[in-house]
Amino acid sequence: MWNKIIAWSLFSIILFACSKDKLFLRETMTPYELDIPSHFPEMPIPADNPMTVQGVALGRKLFYDKQLSLDNTVSCATCHQADQGFSDPNQFSVGVNGATGARQSMALVNLGWQTHFFWDGRAGTLEEQILEPVPNPVEMHLDWPEAVSRLSADPLYPDMFYTAFGEEGITKEKTAKSIAQFLRTMISGKSKYDVMYKVQNSLPLTSEEQTIMNSITVEEWAGMDMFFSLTGGDCLHCHDGPLMHVNLFSNNGLDGTFSDEGRYLVTGNTNDLGKFKVPTLRNIELTAPYMHDGRFETLDEVIMHYSFGITQSSTIDPMIEFASQGGVQLDLQERELLKTFLKTFTDYEFINNPDFRAP
Repeated sequence: MWNKIIAWSLFSIILFACSKDKLFLRETMTPYELDIPSHFPEMPIPADNPMTVQGVALGRKLFYDKQLSLDNTVSCATCHQADQGFSDPNQFSVGVNGATGARQSMALVNLGWQTHFFWDGRAGTLEEQILEPVPNPVEMHLDWPEAVSRLSADPLYPDMFYTAFGEEGITKEKTAKSIAQFLRTMISGKSKYDVMYKVQNSLPLTSEEQTIMNSITVEEWAGMDMFFSLTGGDCLHCHDGPLMHVNLFSNNGLDGTFSDEGRYLVTGNTNDLGKFKVPTLRNIELTAPYMHDGRFETLDEVIMHYSFGITQSSTIDPMIEFASQGGVQLDLQERELLKTFLKTFTDYEFINNPDFRAP
């Protein structure tokens, strides 16, 4: 009898200690303070995936880990390279065994404000998007159960997941959540354009921004006017505001018929034929090649497309107001001014931020 009482008492003490330890762990998980530029809106954070220092650190390690690919040769960072604005310089990314996809890798920047992911918008959340590349046969080609098994056998990951989520066990959902936390920290808002935007909107400048403002050239200001002019570049319908991005899908006149049907493949709505997600212009100077299929290698080619290369079709974006004449018809000087302005989106502090590099 006494042996049973003693055994039960010991079990209760151990159970209480474990519960207390988990409670302590949860209370000491450190909230992550996002560095959001003053002219940006607040970032919506999912209630089921709050930002923590531990979660971000885990996500950063996973982002660079090639264990998540079948042959241990590909990580998320393979197709999203820091020096390329976290995009891929290849027209189509190369996955395991040399497999290639059919769309260009999108740049990873300011993702916390986006509402659809992939060029066709088939994922509605960042966490949902992250689940796809690992098992995709032309990307990492590793079944999630095997990926979880590898992470569970790793000497570091079990403890890292425990400290990030306050409970034992590794799952694909926790993996996606932690990578999503890391990606939400990748905020770009310290380019010349940000200073120009603040000046145009009568927002106060820091002393550092005042110095940058003094370096902005006449050509860059003229390029900005060209960009936003309805009779000039006419770019503002799809690229505007501090994020230089709108959550829309557009047929921007690349083709008359569509070898890749884009958003239609998700919705089945014929009005979506040839429409693709409008990408941000952040760090556009660094993220060549351009368009969903990487067909343009330079900014000059992109600007020429919008000047003279627009192809009409039944789903052409009505906001391309000069489609009937093939584009906005910018002359050489105007095109050069526009390109000069596009380069003001380059955020060197973002590109070189050590917190975004491999741990």
